[in-house]
Amino acid sequence: MSVKSVPIERDVTPGLAYPALAGSDVRAPSVAAVVVCILLVALTLRPGIVSMGPLLTAIIDELGLTHTQASLLTTIPTLLMGLLALPAPWLAHRFGRDRIILLALIVLGAAIILRALAGSIGQLFASTAAVGAGIAVAGTLFSSYVKARSPNRIALFMGIYATAIGLGSTVAAVATGPIEQLIGDWRWAGGFWVLPALLAIMAWVGIEHRSLRAPVSTASTQMPRMPLRNPTAWLIALFFACNNLVFYALIAWLAPMYIERGESASSAGLILASYTLGFMLANPVFGLLSRSDDRRLLLAASSSIALLGSLAMAVAPDAMPLVTAAIAAFGTGGAFTLGMTLPLDNASTPEEAGAWTAFVMLQSYLVGAAGPLLVGYLRDSAGHFQSALWLLVAVGVLMLMVTPFLQPYRNRRLKGCCCG
Repeated sequence: MSVKSVPIERDVTPGLAYPALAGSDVRAPSVAAVVVCILLVALTLRPGIVSMGPLLTAIIDELGLTHTQASLLTTIPTLLMGLLALPAPWLAHRFGRDRIILLALIVLGAAIILRALAGSIGQLFASTAAVGAGIAVAGTLFSSYVKARSPNRIALFMGIYATAIGLGSTVAAVATGPIEQLIGDWRWAGGFWVLPALLAIMAWVGIEHRSLRAPVSTASTQMPRMPLRNPTAWLIALFFACNNLVFYALIAWLAPMYIERGESASSAGLILASYTLGFMLANPVFGLLSRSDDRRLLLAASSSIALLGSLAMAVAPDAMPLVTAAIAAFGTGGAFTLGMTLPLDNASTPEEAGAWTAFVMLQSYLVGAAGPLLVGYLRDSAGHFQSALWLLVAVGVLMLMVTPFLQPYRNRRLKGCCCG
């Protein structure tokens, strides 16, 4: 018998990217304070995008946009969530993670206000880009924050994080349409969502004030490299990209699709809310069920549920849309929670987790940004949304096919010592 070792490439760079938070006298906040930070920051990371869905019809009517142009209000921030994932770890390394998260939240809040005040299409798209920039940087670095603050409860805390994202999405989906109908102005309805950002900023400053004041020294530290040559990282990115494409396509166009089918803005908003609610409910469920870092069975289950919901909407869009949208979202939400956990499963340190997360977000959100744009283009070309729904079904099939290959590579390395 011989012992065969299968080498697995791993991009691990020694050193701490955030020395102000490790190796210093900065005391970590309590678990309760960390949960508050996670909840309030996550709550503000989606209303700036989701609120545009119920308002798209009004924006199209006022500014004369095509459906393809209107899709940019979701595509632009999603695209930037991918592009800005790349420099986010460097910014954290240079200026301190918690300072950059605070700056990102400030940018997000200011951009929501500026978008509500936009006087032209150019200003509308520019402020939308700033919304995406704030969400991108904060979202990329927050996984590192969770890894640092709760290394032994990653799935649970990522479940809390994803649940709060879903809650923010659901509240925005439910409330934006009625606010617009009550006030009679889409600008006020869109600008209303600066309030969660203000709460998150105040909470972050209050809870993380020690780390915000601590000096940051990068003289003796190096940033971990992104796992560009690691096949597991690419597979995780592909899985998350499929999930993002479906999620953002439906977030952007689910309400307009049902308005086009004769529903009122409020009724269509409720259908969108059932989607975001299903997404939210799935997050803690899959977070609690996922107790092993080999999550392939749950990944396949969540992908299958998402595919079932998308297929039901494509086959019979008018048959119980509140239910079919919720089913699709339950699978998508579970896949989101597990997908956000996958980079952390493959990382050894908070800094490496940040590099893996940035890599996955770069790839997946670039692809995800194509979802709203493709659906808008297909709607303009075909005159209806049916072909777009079948596109989402095809993406769901690909997502399911990836799941058997998502075992953490460190588990494979342990199994690489085998008899031969």
